[in-house]
Amino acid sequence: MFIETETTPNPQSLKFLPGQPVMTSGTREFASPEAAEASPLAQAIFDTGEVTNVFFGSDFVSVTAAPGVEWSALKPQVVAILLDHFVSQAPLFVPGTAGGIAVPPEDEEMAVKDDPADADIVAQIHELLDTRVRPAVAGDGGDIRYRGYKDGVVYLTMQGACAGCPSSTATLKHGIEGLLKHYVPEVVEVRAA
Repeated sequence: MFIETETTPNPQSLKFLPGQPVMTSGTREFASPEAAEASPLAQAIFDTGEVTNVFFGSDFVSVTAAPGVEWSALKPQVVAILLDHFVSQAPLFVPGTAGGIAVPPEDEEMAVKDDPADADIVAQIHELLDTRVRPAVAGDGGDIRYRGYKDGVVYLTMQGACAGCPSSTATLKHGIEGLLKHYVPEVVEVRAA
């Protein structure tokens, strides 16, 4: 087995491609060692002591190094952990945990509650996020979560390699906001939530 790596726009994150599916549906982010307890793989990566975020995508794992950590030392450790996991066909999640869901249960709350009167607008936003935005963001080692719509403002959260990326604000404001405003005239702004 061979693990490929790709750089991301975030210099602190690398995208690891094991050449096989990671998540069969959805995505999962681990932003702390405590959150990683649901996954032996995420926990092993956090156990290096040099990681601040682990993100599982459909066919990749993004890892964000702690400030000051050099990838030249961390990369071989992460590759070894990934190889051990995928070669042994170990489970991705601890049995009985809410591992295979896209949104961890403790984080299901929206930034704002959608008004039922805006259902058509919200449906259009979801369609654009799913068909146009998510594939591009996944290419950079991350994902985007919808967090609500109110008074023309769409609330989104960047995940994985995109979460701490220096260009994430530009992605939200110039890329995603422009796209949503073009196709959904009711959208006036996109904000990070």
